[in-house]
Amino acid sequence: MEDLKVGDKLYNVSQNGFGDFFRYSFSEVVRLTKTLAVLDNGERLRNKPVRSLINGDIGFALASNKWVYWHMVSSEIEQLAQEEKEKIVINDWFKDRIFSGPEKRMIYNLFKEKGILKGADINLEKTIELFK
Repeated sequence: MEDLKVGDKLYNVSQNGFGDFFRYSFSEVVRLTKTLAVLDNGERLRNKPVRSLINGDIGFALASNKWVYWHMVSSEIEQLAQEEKEKIVINDWFKDRIFSGPEKRMIYNLFKEKGILKGADINLEKTIELFK
């Protein structure tokens, strides 16, 4: 793999604990020195490709932390990042929302229509009465 050039697009993935979502950061090389590549977000990377000791991918280590790598962006990574971003938005929406009875009924009916209800049999009449 070659050294970085101005205009190269890179990404980094972080996670807050094993149960957290993958959080992608994207940036672009805006300036080069003899040994560093400076990204538009201010990060400084060593401009020598290295194989990550964590997952074996080739990347560029932060100048201040050799255990944090940035990698070249591909269309596959952009797709993965978009999917992960959607998961985060959906999770946050459900986490921050308190559903009313009619909303719960709507969700239940959508699941029922799709045939994806699981668990104990639910008495629909009793359930509807609870939400009135």
